[in-house]
Amino acid sequence: MAKELVVNQTHHESRIALIENGEILDFLIERHSENESHPVVGNIYLGKVLRVLPGMQSAFIDIGQERAAFLYVDDAYLPTLDEQRELIQRAESNPKRLGEVIPDEYSTLTETVDMKFRPDVKIQDFLKEGDEIVVQIAKEPISTKGPRVTRHITLAGRHIVYMPFIEHTGVSRRIESEEERRRLKDVIDSVRPEGVGVIARTVAEGQSYKVLKNDYNNLVKIWKDVQKRLEKAKAPMELHQDLSFIERALRDIMDEDVDTLIADNKAAIKQIEKFVARFTPQHKAKIKLYDGELPIFEHYGIDIEIERALSNQVFLRSGGSINIDQTEALVSIDVNTGKFVGKKTLEETILKTNLEAVKEIAYQLRLRNCGGIIIIDFIDMEKEEHRSQVYSALLEALKKDRSKTNVLPISGLGLVEMTRKRTRDTLVRVMCEPCPYCEGVGRVKSVETVSYEVIRELQKVLKRTAAGKLTIFAHPEVCAKLSDSGIVDTMEEAFNKTILVRADNNYHSEQYEIYAPEN
Repeated sequence: MAKELVVNQTHHESRIALIENGEILDFLIERHSENESHPVVGNIYLGKVLRVLPGMQSAFIDIGQERAAFLYVDDAYLPTLDEQRELIQRAESNPKRLGEVIPDEYSTLTETVDMKFRPDVKIQDFLKEGDEIVVQIAKEPISTKGPRVTRHITLAGRHIVYMPFIEHTGVSRRIESEEERRRLKDVIDSVRPEGVGVIARTVAEGQSYKVLKNDYNNLVKIWKDVQKRLEKAKAPMELHQDLSFIERALRDIMDEDVDTLIADNKAAIKQIEKFVARFTPQHKAKIKLYDGELPIFEHYGIDIEIERALSNQVFLRSGGSINIDQTEALVSIDVNTGKFVGKKTLEETILKTNLEAVKEIAYQLRLRNCGGIIIIDFIDMEKEEHRSQVYSALLEALKKDRSKTNVLPISGLGLVEMTRKRTRDTLVRVMCEPCPYCEGVGRVKSVETVSYEVIRELQKVLKRTAAGKLTIFAHPEVCAKLSDSGIVDTMEEAFNKTILVRADNNYHSEQYEIYAPEN
């Protein structure tokens, strides 16, 4: 199956898509102004503690950005080696798992590890206002929230991840071969000194000792450079900036089996060539400059898929549909049969719709970068075997996702509860803004509702004013409704006053004014 990495650059916007047979496996977008500094995941800062919040067990950290960073207690406490070793033993001897976990490549410990190294220690015990601490961006700013940071530093290379403060030898759980996992673990143990951690990423599969050792040495050098800058640094200050957007994408989402790396910009091609020459020389012959007449994302059908991902409703090929609604921390997905009536029994129709929806849901979650809590409302299935079939299909479809997911079985109400890890903002929030007309509500009052509001307000004004003439200013549709209803004529007779209705296109459909000049 052909895999292609497609890069589009337009002024201060960069877009990258990894596609396989026309389906988008990963989509990344970055926008910034020329002089704008943007805290991306992986950047390291010397920050200053602004406030410690005991009630929230968190702190706000000044890292020199527009918004203060948020540091939670679990990310703030640096455990001792003995505490780390005890943590792993406790997790392995007392496994607790709720639902099925589909790991990302950073998932190497048992999924049930409790990250609370010292539940008895409170953040105010080891952190105070004015302290200068080294932190790393763990989550980019999302919506109105500032970036989330951690003191558990991780430096990502092409094949491995280096952790200077956490002792651990790990192999990505996405590498399934037990023999290969053992080999990689032995290689890592041979290069890793006591007290530090190394994780073999998914692309480390099949790589030689020399390649992994070189990657490790490069990351250690970067960390030493950070420590040197730290000696002369004054908070807030950036200590380490991760790779450029294109290089990060190549490092994190490019598979070894990518057939083509194509970009529509010579500057992007140079970045790709630089990265490939250093890390994946086997891809050198696969780099191409796109010079077609159509824009590159339109040529590959990516723009159409992005448009679908910005819509609340996505139609299935059978005629069914899924509705996706995103809030601040929760995503709800509703599956409907729509126009699909099936050919056999009702149960078969429902099963087929749900199975088709599963693939589209996994695809949309990936493309939209939905995160947090996700609730999927499948069409109710009476047979247990059908529920099991849909649940298994969902788990299988989510394996293409690079983000970690935790999926609970289908409940008696036909709902699936799941979580998906997210480190950057959703596609909708990046590309859209709240509607200025409805102010983000998604709906406006009907013309009839506003007309009745006008009538009630008019009654109040008529009872308390001595003016013989009143004027109503409103949106043309509201004015037409008022005039057609005959209520204005009735109120003129009842109160013995003249009432004029004036339409104004500049008025919002919910806006109106009643003007009664005093004599």
